[in-house]
Amino acid sequence: MTRPLGNIKKCPECASINLIYDEHKGEIICANCGLVIEEKMIDLGQEWRQFEEGQKKGRGGAPLTMQKFDKGLTTNVGEMSDIYQLGSEKKTRKFLRLKKWQERVSTSIERNLRLAMAELRRVASYLNLPNFVKEEASRVYNVVLQRGLVRGRSMESVVSSCIYAACRTYNIPRTLDEISAASEVERKEIGRTYRFIMRKLKIKINPSNPKDYISRFASILHLSPKTQNEALKILKKAETSELTSGRGPAGIAAAGLYVAALLNDEKKTQREVADVAGITEVTIRNRYKELLEKLNIEDKLRVKEVEEPGKGKGKGKGKKVKKVKKIKKKKK
Repeated sequence: MTRPLGNIKKCPECASINLIYDEHKGEIICANCGLVIEEKMIDLGQEWRQFEEGQKKGRGGAPLTMQKFDKGLTTNVGEMSDIYQLGSEKKTRKFLRLKKWQERVSTSIERNLRLAMAELRRVASYLNLPNFVKEEASRVYNVVLQRGLVRGRSMESVVSSCIYAACRTYNIPRTLDEISAASEVERKEIGRTYRFIMRKLKIKINPSNPKDYISRFASILHLSPKTQNEALKILKKAETSELTSGRGPAGIAAAGLYVAALLNDEKKTQREVADVAGITEVTIRNRYKELLEKLNIEDKLRVKEVEEPGKGKGKGKGKKVKKVKKIKKKKK
């Protein structure tokens, strides 16, 4: 098959732009004078091969991946279902022996990588992380292992810290509590190992942005897009007022979402928002008070309460307070 190249190049002999690229020979030929302009060109496309009958096309090899200890280059001897096609017991024993030796790894680094990559895939699958985050976490773990930084630390904590570093690199909103729940490693241990790795590898990662958590928290709480936009505006004002510095991003995001829900009449309790964000009610309450004081949102909430009937203080409540005071005076 040949195809024209258009206006990519000109023929040096006749200055013609009518050039043809021959994919099978890897040549660029002038259609007017027949001059071979380039030859032995490398085809950078995918290599598709078909060894069996049918319409399926099998690729010439699996792509390289950092999620395997051998980067996916090792070939397997065969599957266990192939035993029934061997015919004799001698061939079966030989097949099992070859398969056993093929699965064995030689060095301690390969053994560590084999176990660590399996744990990494398990935790990443539990957290629903995309493939590029898994690749980045695997790359960081390979560097950590080659430099001998794993010694004295559990493999699970190092894997969890590498996953957290990859999430921070690509701005994927995952908290330490979520990674701790997925890997069953203590939150403090993951944070300690993460800071150690970042210091030794000299990796600089920007702090987490509270805005990254808004869409996920709002989706779990079933809040409207209007509330999400209002929360983003509140966080933007909080960032301008320097309320986000020195505070946990998940707490600020949860408080902003809670305030936005109140403003848009989508009532959510502090307990519901705290459970979704993985923080305590006290944290939400403190961040909530800071946002009200610094951003002057308290007036808007008062207007909302006045507009809604039955939300103000009634006369009945005042009478009850007076009765309590009278009783206390009699006791004295």
